[in-house]
Amino acid sequence: MAASFYFYDLETSGFDPRTQRIMQFAGQRTDLDLKPIGEPHNVLIKLTPEIVPDPDAILVTGITPQNTLADGVTEVEFLKLFYDEIVQPDTTFLGYNTVRFDDEFMRFLHYRNFYDAYEWQWCDGCSRWDLLDVVRMTRALRPEGIKWPFASDGRPTNRLELLTSLNGLDHANAHDALSDVHATIAVAKLIHDKQPDLFQYLFKMRSKKEVVSLAQSGQPFVYTSGKYPGEFEKTTVVVNVVDHPKRQGALVYDLRHDPDEFTKLSVGELVERWKWMKEPDSPRLPVKTLQANRCPAVAPLGVLKQGDVMERLKIDLDEIKQNLAKLHAAKDFPSKLLEALEALDKKQQTAWVNDEQDVDSQLYDGFIGDEDKKVERAIRAAAPEKLSDWADKLRDDRLKKLLPLYKARNYPNTLSVDERKAWEAFCKQRLLGGGQSSRLAKYFDRLQALANDTTLSGEKRYLLEELQLYAQSIMPVDDGE
Repeated sequence: MAASFYFYDLETSGFDPRTQRIMQFAGQRTDLDLKPIGEPHNVLIKLTPEIVPDPDAILVTGITPQNTLADGVTEVEFLKLFYDEIVQPDTTFLGYNTVRFDDEFMRFLHYRNFYDAYEWQWCDGCSRWDLLDVVRMTRALRPEGIKWPFASDGRPTNRLELLTSLNGLDHANAHDALSDVHATIAVAKLIHDKQPDLFQYLFKMRSKKEVVSLAQSGQPFVYTSGKYPGEFEKTTVVVNVVDHPKRQGALVYDLRHDPDEFTKLSVGELVERWKWMKEPDSPRLPVKTLQANRCPAVAPLGVLKQGDVMERLKIDLDEIKQNLAKLHAAKDFPSKLLEALEALDKKQQTAWVNDEQDVDSQLYDGFIGDEDKKVERAIRAAAPEKLSDWADKLRDDRLKKLLPLYKARNYPNTLSVDERKAWEAFCKQRLLGGGQSSRLAKYFDRLQALANDTTLSGEKRYLLEELQLYAQSIMPVDDGE
């Protein structure tokens, strides 16, 4: 099959891919000129009874757990469809903020169900991309021909529903996955038609090899990211200070800022300045991790020389050169940065250990070995009644713990008496463990807080009632212990 785009979007039960689930998947394949190929996909996925959705997320999407149970498929059934119909050679998977959000949910979905979490986006010429940073860089560097929205407070915004509305593009039902897919394709076509050179350039730059080549050139380059201020259209000029020791990418310095204030700091002071604070006492360290495998929007400095770009973005090339010279003169800054990064990583790892850890959330604890991948394939092909036979053949402890959960979630009718008791005990602990701090307790508290909001519409109050009923339906039965 010829190379194609596959635009997709998810609606989820919450915002954390470790603890929440996909409730709706929608997607549409197009050719590279953005013309649709075939029919779209639009699938609900059943929520399993140990998952408590985030009420705020449900109020946004309008999809209730009951909707998924009535009309949805299991995760295993969805993944079969996904590989039968969607994962095809030379497919570029993309959407609006998919790299940071939707891709993460898809990875955890794969991991829970004994599929490789990453292969679907790189095997057989496949790749991934993200339109959000394409939109941001287009607005910053080549805004001509497109109407750009502003929020009610006057700040620039790139929200999909505002972008489509202002440019007269169809987006009938924001936060419905299929509607968002069609809207994303329409925005992609707008940029493809109005700024074709930038569109094609950023499509090429989705390759981590291209990103690394630019970052390691030693020259300053343009970087557009949601981490940078909106007043500069999320865009600045950076330089690679040092390659990241653990991730594919680099630590880059924002050359808008005079390095003298930071290069003289100790490692401990760098750590404190690097932490994110809502209201910091002093300027934050202007260093960011550029992750080459996340399709960052980067470009050579020459793109600034067209039109009024430098004036709009308030970029002074003489100032950039001066700051670059100061940075190069601080010979010990890269090594201090790496020490500060290591200290921050240790603190983060300690926080993760202290947080509740369960096997569903441990995707990034390490790669699955080749031998276990062979067993995973056998597990996916096995009859549900025979799944337990494969436990002793798995080497990774995570997979051993996942196996009974995989069976219970996807094939509940095949559980033995003992397996059902174990599953019910798991659900009870997941929902009620922690007493007043349990998932269900927090869920009911949030429902009550939302119900007290007198501005809620009748439709949203109906959703709250449905969520209340759902929680009652999954409430573990008191076994008298």
